[in-house]
Amino acid sequence: MKRVLLKLSGEALAGDKKTGFDEPTVTEVAKQVKQLVDKDIQVGIVIGGGNFWRGRTSETIDRTKADQIGMLATVMNCIYVSEIFRSVGMKTQVLTPFACGSMTKLFSKDRANKYFEKNMVVFFAGGTGHPYFSTDTATVLRAVEIEAEGILLAKAIDGVYDSDPKINPAAKRYERISIDDVIAQKLAVVDMTASIMCMENKMPMYVFALNEENSIVKAISGEFNGTIVTV
Repeated sequence: MKRVLLKLSGEALAGDKKTGFDEPTVTEVAKQVKQLVDKDIQVGIVIGGGNFWRGRTSETIDRTKADQIGMLATVMNCIYVSEIFRSVGMKTQVLTPFACGSMTKLFSKDRANKYFEKNMVVFFAGGTGHPYFSTDTATVLRAVEIEAEGILLAKAIDGVYDSDPKINPAAKRYERISIDDVIAQKLAVVDMTASIMCMENKMPMYVFALNEENSIVKAISGEFNGTIVTV
């Protein structure tokens, strides 16, 4: 693959602390992504905001406002992670679908392509810019827009299971499953809107555990240990 979109969960970046940032975890991610960049693989990144904000669980805040807070959480995450990436020798840029002063640039496909051509890692922050759409949906949307060859989905769990392995110890992990089956079985790989976008735009996903050693590099190199969601 020559161009991929990597989705990182905010919680994963927080490590065992569950909130905020765990710098050793983020640095390890940065070192792995640098191995991809050094092989001339173009990398776009979307990061969730769960290490700062889970507004949908609050009944006292309007849903639109809660989602806007979540969008800003993803901007903070991308600015922080992009700086860690720079510290290990990469060039980065953060794009958002809304103006954030001089902190980010406004997203456009042309702008993203210009940065990719300059060998930069491009962070897509701020979700879709609209409430009621998750970072899952933003991930697929940006992957489709930049014509990525696949989505690397780094999660807290090592693939797609037929049921929740936290609840069912006998849950079976799929090595390969079609997006049609994911949708039919309502498996929680990404949310339903994102799943349907993957199906309609034939965007494959590679689902793996972030905390497994060298998991991002392995997802590209053929030593993949997780679930391939085919289209």
